[in-house]
Amino acid sequence: MKPNTQQLTDLTTQVRRDILRMVHAVNSGHPGGSLGCAEFFVALYQNIMERKESFEMDGLNEDIFFLSNGHISPVFYSVLARSGYFPVSELATFRKINTRLQGHPTTHDHLPGIRMASGSLGQGLSVALGAAQAKKLNKDSHLVYVLLGDGELQEGQNWEAMMYASAKKVDNLIATVDLNGKQIDGSTDEVLHMGSIKAKFEAFGWDVLDIEKGNDIESVVNGLTEAKSKTGKGKPVCILLHTEMGNGVDYMMGTHAWHGKAPSDAQLEEALNQNAETLGDY
Repeated sequence: MKPNTQQLTDLTTQVRRDILRMVHAVNSGHPGGSLGCAEFFVALYQNIMERKESFEMDGLNEDIFFLSNGHISPVFYSVLARSGYFPVSELATFRKINTRLQGHPTTHDHLPGIRMASGSLGQGLSVALGAAQAKKLNKDSHLVYVLLGDGELQEGQNWEAMMYASAKKVDNLIATVDLNGKQIDGSTDEVLHMGSIKAKFEAFGWDVLDIEKGNDIESVVNGLTEAKSKTGKGKPVCILLHTEMGNGVDYMMGTHAWHGKAPSDAQLEEALNQNAETLGDY
């Protein structure tokens, strides 16, 4: 049975607590984008994807996910652990020596749930395309999901992949763009204005939908469900997920400053107090 809205909301709050503790413990990591994407990951893994209980790297006969903007690994690790891929206690090893939970996800440590290394930006869509075509060759009807950052779209490889996806009618692929309007050096408009991302995806032959409330769990579930209904119709599907960087922590919201900065002891306490409901910290 799928969790209800309140259970998903509670888990999202727990994930935010995990992110804050992980980054604070080593004074390193990327809390801003991680916090902004908490609802997306919880909805995807707890409600949307058809996945096996045990992790198999080939991903046959199940939906699979790739994280392209790998710096938001804290939210990915938290949701993987709380979805049963590895012990929640392992979150305490984040970014420490010999950990499987590197700052950017890697595959050589064989961490369950990780299918690609994503330290370098701009590559995830290409990998997801290959996986989606492999599913078609294997007559596997399941879907491939990938998450991209909006600033990451400034990498040119993405546009080659977008063109290829529509030309080859890769219609078992759902690419989500975390549209928070911020990147490490400022707003995306200030760093490199990209115009209408929706218009660009549509011009490249994609079916595009918006999730305007990307930090509302019910809206995210509904949007992902709608995206699934658009697959199998000859076009790749894009979701524009409108989120707030640092969502859930008031002093992190509305700025790019927390893209890659850890909170102090006092700031951690304040942030945890703003996310007080918990299912049990690690």
